[in-house]
Amino acid sequence: MLKALPFSDNSDFDDASRGFLGTIENAKIVSASGRVVWSLEPYGFLAAEQAPPTVNPSLWRQSRLNMNHGLFEVVPGVYQVRGLDIANMTLIEGDTGVIVLDTLTSIEGARAAMELYYKHRGKRPVAAVIFSHTHTDHWGGARGVLDADALASGSVPIIAPNLFMEHAVSENIIAGPAMLRRAQYQFGPFLAKGPRGQVDNGLGKSMAAGSVALLRPTDLIMATGDKRTIDGVEFEFQMAPNSEAPAEMHFFVARYKLLNLAENCTHNFHNLLPFRGADVRDALAWSKYLGEALRMWGGRADAMCGQHHWPVWGKERIDTMIRQQRDLYKFAHDQTIRLMNHGLTASEIAETIRLPASLEGAWHARGYYGHIRHNVKAIYQKYLGWYDANPANLDSLPPAESGKKYVEYMGGADAILARAEKDFAKGEFRFVAQALSHLVFAEPDRQAARAMLADTFEQLGYAAESSTWRNAYLFGAQELRQGMPGTPPRPPMPRETLAALRTGQLWDVLGVRLNGPRAEGKHIVLNWNFTDTSETFALTLENCALTYAEGVQADNADASFTLERGTLDEVIARQTSFPEAMGSGKIKTSGNPMRLAELIGLLDEFPRMFEIVEPKRTAVR
Repeated sequence: MLKALPFSDNSDFDDASRGFLGTIENAKIVSASGRVVWSLEPYGFLAAEQAPPTVNPSLWRQSRLNMNHGLFEVVPGVYQVRGLDIANMTLIEGDTGVIVLDTLTSIEGARAAMELYYKHRGKRPVAAVIFSHTHTDHWGGARGVLDADALASGSVPIIAPNLFMEHAVSENIIAGPAMLRRAQYQFGPFLAKGPRGQVDNGLGKSMAAGSVALLRPTDLIMATGDKRTIDGVEFEFQMAPNSEAPAEMHFFVARYKLLNLAENCTHNFHNLLPFRGADVRDALAWSKYLGEALRMWGGRADAMCGQHHWPVWGKERIDTMIRQQRDLYKFAHDQTIRLMNHGLTASEIAETIRLPASLEGAWHARGYYGHIRHNVKAIYQKYLGWYDANPANLDSLPPAESGKKYVEYMGGADAILARAEKDFAKGEFRFVAQALSHLVFAEPDRQAARAMLADTFEQLGYAAESSTWRNAYLFGAQELRQGMPGTPPRPPMPRETLAALRTGQLWDVLGVRLNGPRAEGKHIVLNWNFTDTSETFALTLENCALTYAEGVQADNADASFTLERGTLDEVIARQTSFPEAMGSGKIKTSGNPMRLAELIGLLDEFPRMFEIVEPKRTAVR
């Protein structure tokens, strides 16, 4: 890696520190209760320029670049807070106030970022908040930017791309429990920080802790070419849906000759399918949006800043980076499809494909967050799905059952361990991991197998250039050695987030919690009338499925409930219960309200943790 890549090129280090105005010591942010929600102090080991043998030197370089933190001037009038979160906050000064683009992950982080900006630029009112896209690290801290008076008056516009609310919640709510557990492998929050542990996440250091709340936009950007004049500053927008996020947008500010491509043109090859899970992102559309941005604004921007990493200055450098990023996603897409149409499967494509030299040597095209080897599998999945057309893989046994047969066919556990030890010594870690995983799923309490598989994962993690691969391997090793980390029970969904959901989305969330086998033979019909939103619903359980009809009331309902929508939010947030709300008069009922209790009794509570690198210890039915 040291020989293959241009480590003598230090322009990224110059750019990452350019315009520095000031910071918070160690970027440390503490909540009102004293909880540290963000700090770069544990990453002090990255001060060393040379990578240790346990970290890929390319990833070490990116990890050091992501240590820059504080308030930076992009151009006079445009500033960024970087390194106080995995994402950036961009602050664009208008005639009288400041326009805030993306509010970081947490309320505490956003508040600290605003205070840092005010310290160096003076206090000025927030003229608008813009959400570039739907991922939590770009909107979760909005209440740290807008105070209660601004929210109550509605005087500050909140601008976002079309369909922002639908995607901001749907991408994280329905499958949220599984995504959050899988995200532990992607981001490595339970790994120790250090040369043998978590060093970075490619886009930034880590995910922030702290309080999160979703605010509903008041103004949606609907089409490419839409413009808004905010506090005297004109923004021209470009829509980029189904790229890095389902709803995302770019913009150009002529006053400052500033281009912002949100999270679609960052200093790494992004994820087309993150390990936490998501809909597969459209690499072809992604490439086309970057091409369209070049046609709209090429040669016009003096500075380009994104919502992760550091800016780029100079028209030629900006246009070159956009072209290379455009072609990175186009190459990955087209060559995957080419090889797919030659009959190669996803794993065969990953083994075959190589980036062209012009992209291979571009630092911003390296796979620190996404990676060519797993992004091509995502593209394959988008077009052809999970099945590779080989009937042997059509109805395979689950891991525990197949593991037992593999162990039997391979001559037993001792034979597997003996062969694995020899291949480990030869550095054949990928196959050793496959073989030993079968053994662990067959005999999860065999400590020798767990230990050797952990050692193997560790070696794969140390070699990985991708931060997410490293985190996944090292956290897998840790869980094999120590078991799953202890965590507190899953907290209820925040009231603010619930308030932002449509009522139909709440019923969808309840639907995926219904335990089908336990609902066998049940038939329940409940009418709902929300007085504050003028909504009516008929909720029906039959055939082990929970469905709803909007705008109707069922004649055969077992019970009817009249209430404010906010009361339902309070119940789901566990601020009250249905019996308490009925007793206080907040919910009026007719019919048999115990049918609601019966329905609630059929809903699963999802665990915060479940096994990943070993078989499930508790059967799920």
